[in-house]
Amino acid sequence: MPSVAVKLYSVFFKFLLKHRLQNRIQSAAGEDSSSDPFGVTTRPDETVAAPNPSFTDGVATKDIHIDPLTSLSVRIFLPESALAPPEPDSSGKSQKYRPNHHRHLAGSDLLARRNSYGSPHISSSAKEESRRNSYDCTTDEALGARSSDVYRGYSPSAAGNSRRLPVMLQFHGGGWVSGSNDSVANDFFCRRMAKLCDVIVLAIGYRLAPENRYPAAYEDGLKVLNWLGKQANLAECNKSIGNSRRLGTEVKKVEAHKHIVDAFGASMVEPWLAAHGDPSRCVLLGVSCGANIADYVARKAVEAGRRLDPVKVVAQVLMYPFFIGSVPTRSEIKLANSYFYDKPMCILAWKLFLPEEEFSLDHPAANPLVPNRGPPLKLMPPTLTIVAEHDWMRDRAIAYSEELRKVNVDAPVLEYKDGVHEFATLDILLRTPQAQACAEDIAIWVKKYISFRGHEFSY
Repeated sequence: MPSVAVKLYSVFFKFLLKHRLQNRIQSAAGEDSSSDPFGVTTRPDETVAAPNPSFTDGVATKDIHIDPLTSLSVRIFLPESALAPPEPDSSGKSQKYRPNHHRHLAGSDLLARRNSYGSPHISSSAKEESRRNSYDCTTDEALGARSSDVYRGYSPSAAGNSRRLPVMLQFHGGGWVSGSNDSVANDFFCRRMAKLCDVIVLAIGYRLAPENRYPAAYEDGLKVLNWLGKQANLAECNKSIGNSRRLGTEVKKVEAHKHIVDAFGASMVEPWLAAHGDPSRCVLLGVSCGANIADYVARKAVEAGRRLDPVKVVAQVLMYPFFIGSVPTRSEIKLANSYFYDKPMCILAWKLFLPEEEFSLDHPAANPLVPNRGPPLKLMPPTLTIVAEHDWMRDRAIAYSEELRKVNVDAPVLEYKDGVHEFATLDILLRTPQAQACAEDIAIWVKKYISFRGHEFSY
């Protein structure tokens, strides 16, 4: 059973959440909040962490507003390991990815191991000078260079020699109406995943309900995936232009910088992704309602096929997905009044998210088992599902995973004893041994699909 402290905090959390949801419902009824296409990605009562371009705890961060028509934004988490030069493998070829080594574990070991774990420390706010997005692209030496521990970008002509890391798109939870990609809790979790998985994490600041109802959050997730592909293509074009300028002649650094800025689309290149991102190894990770978004984006990626090149979704992780249905499962009956997110409050959240004329517990966004939901399940990417023992949504998530396995998709389920909904991502639970173990388990599985060494990391 959860600890007494968790039980007490759950009571307080549910009271506060119910109050917020009821206020949102009254606000939505009192004014036409859906008429605001720009939307919001965070609430005033959310505690946020400032972006920090220094590597004080091994990960640098920056924020980007990627859609001028909406509030859609991303926070990039770049692990310090990206600055290491590529190392040659045994064949003498450049090895772009050097995965972290984890102990080889059997599946049964994953849920009953370790008594204590260290947890990363969230660094204090960087100095004002460090917060500025002053990323210098004027010199070749800027590739992987740091000035006063602040990462200032790269030189496009030298970007081909940098270390490339997989890219993980992360979708936060919050019941559609709260949470943010730059909250203190989400910032902590994304830093942890960037270091453990050795990936660049893009935390998505999608639009919240009821200001923007379904399918706004889903469309935002797909926009980021397409934006990632555009970034890769712009970076490749930028690199080609830079190389052609240097064939047979010496180009002054000032002139090269001018050309980089003036070239078509080149000024839109995101330097961290251009220098270190490998979109051909893209992983989707969703938390709670964010898992619903991740699953939608994965289905759309399957439907798009090669139109997304060079982006390729190789795996997805669904952490306690926010699934529901009109016919209740055993856990939905037995655990309806479970910790933190009980069933009545989640139904309120769905009412705020789905348009009134579309509200149904069997809506394709809510129930993954409804027929004709998307592409054939056999085409879906490998899917790891995380569930908690005391989460009333667990059975439907497990059932979805079983359907994937029936068509030979690698779709394991990791269930955590005594766990509650968001046990690995909720602010007060982030530093628990169970949360650390869950993050490590995710890293072990994900590395099967992002490592050049392949199934060496299989368990």
